[in-house]
Order: sequence, then structure tokens, then C-alpha cells
Amino acid sequence: MNQFESTRRATLRVTTAAALLACGAKVEGAQPTGTSAGSVDPSRAAAQCVIPAKAGGGFELTCGLARDALQTVRPQAPLLTARYLPGGIGALAFDRVATGQTGGDDTLIAFSSGSLLNMAQGRFGPHGPSSVRWLAALGADYGVVAVPQQSPYRNLQDLLNALRQDVGRVIFGAGGTVGSQDWVKAALLVRAAGRDHKAMRFVSFEGGGEALSALRGGHVGVFTGDAAEALASVGVPIRFLAVLADSRLPGPLERSPTAREQGVDLVWRTVRGLYLSSQVSSETADAWRRAFDEALQDKAFPMLLKRHGLHPFSLTGSQLELFVEKSLSEFQLLAANLGLPIWRK
Repeated sequence: MNQFESTRRATLRVTTAAALLACGAKVEGAQPTGTSAGSVDPSRAAAQCVIPAKAGGGFELTCGLARDALQTVRPQAPLLTARYLPGGIGALAFDRVATGQTGGDDTLIAFSSGSLLNMAQGRFGPHGPSSVRWLAALGADYGVVAVPQQSPYRNLQDLLNALRQDVGRVIFGAGGTVGSQDWVKAALLVRAAGRDHKAMRFVSFEGGGEALSALRGGHVGVFTGDAAEALASVGVPIRFLAVLADSRLPGPLERSPTAREQGVDLVWRTVRGLYLSSQVSSETADAWRRAFDEALQDKAFPMLLKRHGLHPFSLTGSQLELFVEKSLSEFQLLAANLGLPIWRK
């Protein structure tokens, strides 16, 4: 049972703003500042969060954090529900939103830095960053290199030595295909071992949850995903060889060394956030932005980040749009360096 199913079964929300009004009760924020008379603030109504992958990965964490954050500032609103739409690690969902097949005032869609990397390579079709409305970056995750507990690799140098001896003997597995952010992490590790990344063996999965299940089953030997999704996995005893952060992460991974500590200069931050359809009105987009601005500034938000295994990184509005553009430029340079295709406007 995933986190959304358990939350919905444990939470019975039978009181609505409409019912309270019918009883003559005062509903806080019934007509929030910035919305016109007669209009409905979408952040106070029923809404869904699209998870563009299978259950158990980072996109699910993003929607879970969004749900909990909204509840702190919109306690009278229905819980944000989840909708799974796997396909191309976000490509299918992005295409449907960009073409108007999916989306609306009540629909948020999860994205990550990996989504931007795929867009930089043209994996999201002809759609550029202006095809959607970038809503909010909620937090950041960091890459990890993990193996099963029974693996012969005790540290990152053991893995690098194995790659130097025979790159083909190591089977990597993670969410995404060639060119995805998890593939890039593996490719950069192979390069750090002095080998050609094009010779590595990489098994693709539709999300980190599926990849972690394969790791547990012994179908792959090394997982190059993100910390939060690995820590959130149930029944997958794993050993973290390295954390791809500037410094050690607080919490459950505080004893896990960084790649830099082990002589490999590899840092990978994964920003997690949400976007909207470009076809929603500016009024709708502003209402959602205000809701998340409030949530990000709420005193409870740091604890929510910690609960979901994420770390501080928040942007909304024009700042987020600038971040997206900058990230796309940086990812295009990285893709070119790895011999991957580049998206052209």
C-alpha cells in the first residue's frame, strides 16, 4: 500500500466548505485575497497531483510533500489526491499537459531535475519550457550509489576497481533510460574509473521504486538513484556506498560518506517540484503560487521536508522560471559532453 492509499483510508473528510456555509458557519478564506467574487481558489478545492511514473519513486515523494504542505495552510480543503501516469519518466505526462489532453485548474504535475535533463535532450518531444507553467520547487534530493547488503562492494573504491577490471561485470539499474539523470550518474562513475561509459551495462526501469525492487531481487547490482526514494523503499536492505552531495547529509545517511570524500568529484542534486498546464489562467496560477508561497514559509514545512527525506530548496514564480532556463542550458552542455542528443528550439 503506497502512502496515498494509506492516507486516504485513514482520513475521512466529510466536511466541506459548502456544507459549512449552508449551516451558516464562517469559513476562513472562503474568498481569499486576489481572487474575484464568484471565482474559486483552486488551492481550496479538490485537486490532484499527477505522478508521472510508477509507484515508489521520487515523483510520489513530491506529490506527498505537496499534499502535506497544502494541508498546513489549507486545512479546510480536501486532501490532494494522486494520479499515476507513467511513461518516459515524465515525458508522457508532459506531452499530454502541453497538448491540452491533461491538466486544468485542479491538476498539479510533479517534475524533477531529471525532467529538465530529459527536456534538454529533446526527450519531451517538441515542447519547450514555455509549454507549461512552472509552479514551485519544493525541495531537493541528492544522488546515491547503493548496493544490496550482500554485495562484495564495501565502498566506492571497491566499485571503481571492479569497473576498471571489467566494466561489463557491473550491472547498474535505476529509473529512466539512456540519458536520464540516473543513467548519467552511472556514466560519470564509469568515467571516474577511467572507462568508456558507452560500454557500461544499465537496466532501465519506470521509476526508482521499480529499480529498487530489482536491486532487492538481485537483477541489478548497483542502484544510482536518489537518497529519499531509496530510504522510503520498504523491504529493500541496501548499503550506501556514496552520497552525491557536497557534504554528508543529516539524518539516516549521516554516516554514509560522500563521493568526494572517497576521491570522486561527483555531486548530483535533484530538485523536486510542480508545474501546471499553460492553459490555466493567470489568476489560477497566482492562486496556486500563493498557496505554495505560504506553505514554504510555514513553520511546519522544515519538518515536512525531513519527513519526506528531502532538503531545503524552494523557488516559485519568476525565480523558478529562471532556474529552469539555467538548468536546461547546463544540462545541454552535460549531454553534449556525454555524446547525447541536444534539444533545439
